[in-house]
Amino acid sequence: MPEQVSAAGRESFGSRLGAAMAARGPLCVGIDPHPALLKSWGLDDDAAGLRRFSLTVLEAVASLAAAVKPQVALYERHGSAGMAVLEELLAAARDEAVLTIADAKRGDIGSTMAAYADAWLRDGSPLAADSVTLSPYLGFESLRPALDLAAETGRGVFVLALTSNPEGASVQHVGGADSVARRITEAAAAENARYQGSLGSVGLVVGATVGSALTELDLDLAAVRGPILAPGLGAQGATPADLRATFGAAYRYVLGTSSRDILSAGPDLHGLREAALRTLDGLRAE
Repeated sequence: MPEQVSAAGRESFGSRLGAAMAARGPLCVGIDPHPALLKSWGLDDDAAGLRRFSLTVLEAVASLAAAVKPQVALYERHGSAGMAVLEELLAAARDEAVLTIADAKRGDIGSTMAAYADAWLRDGSPLAADSVTLSPYLGFESLRPALDLAAETGRGVFVLALTSNPEGASVQHVGGADSVARRITEAAAAENARYQGSLGSVGLVVGATVGSALTELDLDLAAVRGPILAPGLGAQGATPADLRATFGAAYRYVLGTSSRDILSAGPDLHGLREAALRTLDGLRAE
């Protein structure tokens, strides 16, 4: 696909992610320092343990994964010290040339949304990631500050569209043939028109375990022409074969995401790497 360049002179996020997926495979490793995982690794549930955990995972998978996805809430729970670790992790990932997805799920209106965009997507921000997850449930257009800043700086966003938690259906499935989820996917497709000839930089979050919901809601994810972040591989029950069956024609855009299934192999670097390779081999085979 032709390369797209942002106003800041940077290749677009979608173009960079597409190249990384082609070169390494469609794997995203979630960096989720849950207290139970820290304990199982023999680490204290504090900023020092958080740092050791985060940088160990990055060291193990940086050459294998197309992207890593730190779960922001698990850094926030440690206060300013935890956020400092997140800043260090994002900087280290840049040095390792692995793309980052800040899993922050931000969503608000007006100047508040603009501030969130500034934090996660502005050049020079200590929290700047290659992309950030967003919640559109104050209206897709409320995300405009982030959509535009991402395009300007060559970064990306992943918008929650169809999540696998049972409560999600009470909002996302509403409307039947004109469901909330369908409106979100269509809005994302319209945004990606600006990235002509390249994988778009407005991605969607669609759970790996949504099963038949895509068919039932008649969602055409291939038409979005953006990356699909699909959490739920491994510990949550989804397999690479499930992803192929669920996403069909859109599978080529799917970034399969595994967290606990890989992280539970730590703290040994070799164990983490082998777990990531097994997942990656399964995704490539599909």
